[in-house]
Amino acid sequence: MCARLVVSVHDVAPASAAETERWCADADRFGIPVSLLVIPGPWRGRRLADEPDYAACLRERRQAGDDVLVHGWSHRAGPEGDRPRRAVAHAVARGAAEFAAIDVGTATVKLRAATEVMIEAGLPTTGFTPPGWLASPGAKQALRAAGFTYTTSHFGAEQLRTGRRFHGFALSHRPGGGWSERFGAALLETAARRTAERGGLVRLALHPDDLSRPGLRDTTLRAIDAVLRTGAHAITYRQLVGSAVD
Repeated sequence: MCARLVVSVHDVAPASAAETERWCADADRFGIPVSLLVIPGPWRGRRLADEPDYAACLRERRQAGDDVLVHGWSHRAGPEGDRPRRAVAHAVARGAAEFAAIDVGTATVKLRAATEVMIEAGLPTTGFTPPGWLASPGAKQALRAAGFTYTTSHFGAEQLRTGRRFHGFALSHRPGGGWSERFGAALLETAARRTAERGGLVRLALHPDDLSRPGLRDTTLRAIDAVLRTGAHAITYRQLVGSAVD
């Protein structure tokens, strides 16, 4: 069975335009598409709605074959949820798990705002990846009600209409220095190659902050190269979940 590779670029927003461009250029050199996870709301002092030129760049990427998904609203977790759920979300996503503990009403408001911005930017989509890959039951309910048709978690992608799941753990770096960063980088490269050799689904998640750490980009590029050398087919999340999202 031929392995499949999904490369996603996270935290796509005006404030990370340079980093996104660099990751996309790397993908272009491999000749593979990427799934762009867009933060439509305020993030690091800038908003997609205020920068139509950047929205135009994203439209060009999609027209060339990339996927576009909503990646939360502001990518910042609030005070919602009980203490254990907030603690887990903070440990996993470092304060970015915006949808991890919210109720259906709060999620509905955020999704409505995100959808309006994406439509106004000419980037309508029914794909959603929650920040930190964490979504509460209420958030999942709101996604379905809002018309989203596919989403992702740490463990794979899901068709929201049918419940069908596509299993594959999301591999990403954890910048911060020290042994954990080095161990994580080595694990990413090894796990990606071995999963591809078994014919599995390889998911590589690229973040703007990865580029601030020496060596992480090189490790990522080696991992992509190793996966492609096994004969893996590079696709987007929309292609992965297939026609059921239409």
